[in-house]
Amino acid sequence: MVNLQSLALLALPIGKACAATYHIKTNPNHESGPLESFVSFSIEFSSFVDYAGNLSHPNSFSYNLLKNLGNLMGSMPYVRVGGNTQDYALYNSSLQEAINGTYDPKKSNDYPTTIYIGDSFFESYNTWPGVKFSHGFNLAKGAVSAEGWETLVRTAPLACKALSHNNLDVWEYGNEPNNFPTSAQGPTRPKTWSAKDYTNEWLNGTREITKQIEDHCPKLRGSAFMAPSYDDRVSNLNASQVWGYGLDKRRNIKWYSVHNYIDGATSPGVTLQGTLMNHSRTIRDVDEQVAEYKRIMATKKGYAPLIFGETNSLYFQGKPGLSNSFGAALWGVDFNLYSASAGFKRVHMHQGTDYRYQAFQPVDTNKTSKGTKAPYYGNIGVAAALGDLTRSSVSVSSIPTSSDQETAYAIYEKGQLKRLMAINMHGYNTTKDGAGTDPLPNPPRRVSREFSFVAQSLKGVSVRVQRLMANGSDAITGVTFDGWSYNWELDNGKPVRLHNVTVGEVVRAKDGVVTVKVPDSSAALLHLE
Repeated sequence: MVNLQSLALLALPIGKACAATYHIKTNPNHESGPLESFVSFSIEFSSFVDYAGNLSHPNSFSYNLLKNLGNLMGSMPYVRVGGNTQDYALYNSSLQEAINGTYDPKKSNDYPTTIYIGDSFFESYNTWPGVKFSHGFNLAKGAVSAEGWETLVRTAPLACKALSHNNLDVWEYGNEPNNFPTSAQGPTRPKTWSAKDYTNEWLNGTREITKQIEDHCPKLRGSAFMAPSYDDRVSNLNASQVWGYGLDKRRNIKWYSVHNYIDGATSPGVTLQGTLMNHSRTIRDVDEQVAEYKRIMATKKGYAPLIFGETNSLYFQGKPGLSNSFGAALWGVDFNLYSASAGFKRVHMHQGTDYRYQAFQPVDTNKTSKGTKAPYYGNIGVAAALGDLTRSSVSVSSIPTSSDQETAYAIYEKGQLKRLMAINMHGYNTTKDGAGTDPLPNPPRRVSREFSFVAQSLKGVSVRVQRLMANGSDAITGVTFDGWSYNWELDNGKPVRLHNVTVGEVVRAKDGVVTVKVPDSSAALLHLE
């Protein structure tokens, strides 16, 4: 059930903290933009059929949630189909169902590690009109076993036919290859496997994929690849060496993709406030990825733009009470907008059936109920902040703050300041032990902090405010954006305006200063009218 207690902003018992004043630059950050379908998803290969359905039973709930984001951004999210399980998948032409997966608890409780796919698996690529996909091929087995190579040869025609309807972005060959010698699910390469060995395997496999596409789907001749995505926690396979050995010698890499998780679900000391609702952690991870990218691409002409091909809060599929909370939604807003400001062109938030950090659960299982999860509202907040990316060039600038729990962003269109996002990540809990389930009988007073923005362009403007709200950072239900709910049980994921949430708030700038009060564990989007 949706818990809407205390959601109305004016009904909250809110204290007041001192105002922080931020001076907005007149000119936008030139590292950022242009952007397209910035808020996108990565879906675990073994979960894709759950999320998309098939031609006879398409998953309309999933599609409605994608369309909500598409309506805000002007184009649908892109969907990467991949992850660890793409490198377990083998082809079985006689398989009647789309996918047959076997779980091995010694390897993972979260996804199958023995996987066979049939022809009907590829139906799922045609259930979401307007969505562009990347399809992940199996490199771990494809390059070293007869069965794996046959899978590559026989599924490439099936994939390209399914993606010949203006719904292809790129191909991907292999997931996090630097984990192959040390994978917790079982090594697939010896520790002596080198950057040169890997580059040769990738070039050989992508050559075969290209050949199959040219033979069976000539209209896709010249289609490109996503650069092999590395796991940021493992330093095997030196990326500079890989590119130096000629990874892109055929000039067919469209995106330079990296993977990133802020920390691990089982890592000691991980907390909501200290790990996710902590701007310094986001800065550290994003800036490290950008620095590595610039170092490797410094000598490359016409280099591939940078994207997060897979990312989310905590690796190992997230942690209950953290990754599924409203605090994680606020982290998602901060992480995505900071990534945009740092030069990332797109962010694919990773999803999987029953994963704790998922934006939505596409089907009912014996572990998780079908529904819209708190992190999805963070996706909505980011899409609303960026606006229609098809109408004008949008760029984002991070506004320096003095607190790791207070962040702000300026969003520009064609160089003109249009929106401001203020994020208050000071924790505020209203449930026992911050677990998000049992309400406290007498929750503490909720503090509101003032964000004051100063800019010449703010003189005399009125500012429309949209709020991303929940009962607290530990909330897992009852989340809204501007009074809208996207819950499955209300209208199958379509937006429903709730009447007990205050909306329509307008504040007026005075002498080039606009001030907005933002309760702890919430965010406010300011539209400069």
